[in-house]
Amino acid sequence: MEKGNNVIFIDDEKHIRQANTQTLELADFNVLCLEDAESAFPHLSMDWPGVVICDIRLPRMDGLEFLLQVQKIDRDLPVILITGHGDISTAVQAMRDGAYDFIEKPYSAERLVKTVGRALEKRALTLENRILRQELEAHSAPGPRIIGKTEAMVRLRATIARIADIGADILIVGETGTGKELVARSLHEHSHRRTKNFVAINCGAVPESVIESELFGHEAGAFTDAKMTRIGKFEHANGGTLLLDEIESMPLRTQVHLLRVLQERVLERLGSNKLISLDVRVVAASKINLLQAAEAGQFREDLYYRLNVVCLEIPPLRARLEDIPLLFHHFLLVAGHRYQQEVPLPKPAQMNVLMAYGWPGNVRELRNLAERYVLLGSQHGWSLERLLSGTEKKQDNSLAGQVDSFERALIEQALLASNGSIKDVMDALRIPRKTLSDKMRKYGLDKSDYK
Repeated sequence: MEKGNNVIFIDDEKHIRQANTQTLELADFNVLCLEDAESAFPHLSMDWPGVVICDIRLPRMDGLEFLLQVQKIDRDLPVILITGHGDISTAVQAMRDGAYDFIEKPYSAERLVKTVGRALEKRALTLENRILRQELEAHSAPGPRIIGKTEAMVRLRATIARIADIGADILIVGETGTGKELVARSLHEHSHRRTKNFVAINCGAVPESVIESELFGHEAGAFTDAKMTRIGKFEHANGGTLLLDEIESMPLRTQVHLLRVLQERVLERLGSNKLISLDVRVVAASKINLLQAAEAGQFREDLYYRLNVVCLEIPPLRARLEDIPLLFHHFLLVAGHRYQQEVPLPKPAQMNVLMAYGWPGNVRELRNLAERYVLLGSQHGWSLERLLSGTEKKQDNSLAGQVDSFERALIEQALLASNGSIKDVMDALRIPRKTLSDKMRKYGLDKSDYK
């Protein structure tokens, strides 16, 4: 329990104070007994981690007036009222006015202990969420927010602020899902380039046959099917920032062309002899060690050294476990706003489940879990453990695996929106019943889970 008094018991009868003190202390609560309500106020504050038990009938200030005064200090501070049989209707009205609960005399020791225990859990959760909200507000500067209070994340934010306006190109290294694009966007938004375009291209998602055209553009007639001039990503990002994500996947031939553009800050569209000047910040991102890839002949060593002027390393989520409560709370708020759902805040004990998990998908996996928790936890009573169990399988980052993940998510959303109605899902997704049944069987989806 918290050090100091976490239960204040107010009653003007000495023998009742003594009996209830003994009951609560045997249950390991720290109790302060008072004979009048006025004496409690010096002990109460917005951050006091306790609850108050107060008899309704007291001399001078009664329990109802005391409740009103407590709410001026903190509306979320739990007040439990003790009432006689004739005061039941008054106590019910007091609960409507903000009392946590009431206990009717005579009450058992078990009832008292359980009520206080629940109230303390609620108080602890309220205070924890206040702290998390305050920390989130501290990260509420314009632009993308890099959330975290661990030393690595504090250092990363400080580095971004220091280099945001320098002209050097940047290399970002981090595992899949750690937030490399978020860091790149933060660099852009905190620089003088923020009024210009931020352009991102995933080098691993573009076929080798068209990647040079995507990057550098082409003139009409430069190759078969090139019927009109195309502006490439470099030109589109001119004056702004270009993110080359998964640069380790870029073909070696294209790396030669990229190196020349980075060194000379000019480009020629395919099929053209005209040089186009560039003023663009290039940010390259990789999920692997590019130096090791260069030593293995899988990446050009000269390009690696050209990119590695400033290197930002993003730690995996498992290396910054202290940030999980803050991140999860943030993602819950975002998902609740997006889906117009009440945010089901997990109890502190449930956070231990998240802290013990390995997070192979890093922050992206945590964000997806928060969305599932908002969509399923609040409406269907799914536990955090059950939702997390579906993420324990190793991620399949192949095209087929990602298509399956996307397809499953679409079906889950349709089931959720239709409360498990197969007919409505068929209509929404425009697929026949057999196809839907086969896919639900493939992904282990049961309509009864969404009713």
